[in-house]
Amino acid sequence: MGEIAGQSAVPRERTRRVFVGAVPIGGGAPVAVQSMTTTPTRDPEATLGQIAELAAEGCEIARVAIPDQSSLDGFEAICADSPLPIVADIHFDHRLAIEACHRGAAALRVNPGNIGSWERVDAVIDAAGEAGIPIRIGVNAGSLAKDVEARADLTHAEKLVESAVSFVRHFALRDFRDVVVSAKTHSAMETVEVNRLLSHALPSVPLHLGVTEAGDFSQATVKNSVALGILLSEGIGDTIRVSITAPPADEVRVAWQILAATGVRRRGPEIVSCPTCARCSIDLMALEAEVARRLRTESEPLCVAVMGCEVNGPGEARAADIGIAGGHGHCILFAGGEIIATVGQSEAVDALMAEIEARFCS
Repeated sequence: MGEIAGQSAVPRERTRRVFVGAVPIGGGAPVAVQSMTTTPTRDPEATLGQIAELAAEGCEIARVAIPDQSSLDGFEAICADSPLPIVADIHFDHRLAIEACHRGAAALRVNPGNIGSWERVDAVIDAAGEAGIPIRIGVNAGSLAKDVEARADLTHAEKLVESAVSFVRHFALRDFRDVVVSAKTHSAMETVEVNRLLSHALPSVPLHLGVTEAGDFSQATVKNSVALGILLSEGIGDTIRVSITAPPADEVRVAWQILAATGVRRRGPEIVSCPTCARCSIDLMALEAEVARRLRTESEPLCVAVMGCEVNGPGEARAADIGIAGGHGHCILFAGGEIIATVGQSEAVDALMAEIEARFCS
């Protein structure tokens, strides 16, 4: 988003830019998509396989947990061969964070509230500074600043914000400013409240957005779409991770759909399809599923319509780049709102894909 005359820049354009590997975060850079691996870090082959799947879906940064010392060798091997920059996810043991800096991490993610004493946090800050890598300061209900946690005058959202602000100030006192902040909760609307407050309290710090512990695919998709959709549309947020109790590749697909729906960023086709009604004489669900399957590897940001009848064909889907609309045993193929061919229903998907290839992929 560019600045409009008479208006100030949107929040994400005011944040300081940091780099996770070669991926920029903040300062008006494209909102970066992240996910986290679920395979054992001690198994680099399995983890690298999952990272390759994430990369194929458009993931730009991968986070890998280091739960114990026995995971460090695997983590080092992952960093060495990963096509994506790797963020080391550390809880409790500051020594793991320090070692991760030496093993190839492109960034650290730590919750200062559960690392322990400030001396331990400072040791992590110093190690990251020497390695030249940023730190994501994470805050959630279980990792509030100790002096903030007991305050009865603050709401939970305010405690999250006050904790994050206090941590950022401490990092700045040690002359470490390559930070990204996340303050996560399982509530969609509290996530909105917290990040609005953070955007005002820390206007120069890039924000990592996400709803934590969001649940299964359906519930998590709704929660993240609501929270991230509101925040991104307000210009808040520099990188996102859509947390879902599902394979990580699903997180990336949903993340891109949220970015596309908010007009922030597009990757791959958008399918426009009608919900069907009594006038539909074809199996539109099967037709749409087949088109979606065959477009899965397409990265061009096309708008492709799959409609159930001529009523909802080039008329209601006129804005689509290209599409098909089913009739009684046949389909019309249209582009730019104009009918370009009539084909048999069994040939419709092949005809559509051939036209996409000829018009947009040559």
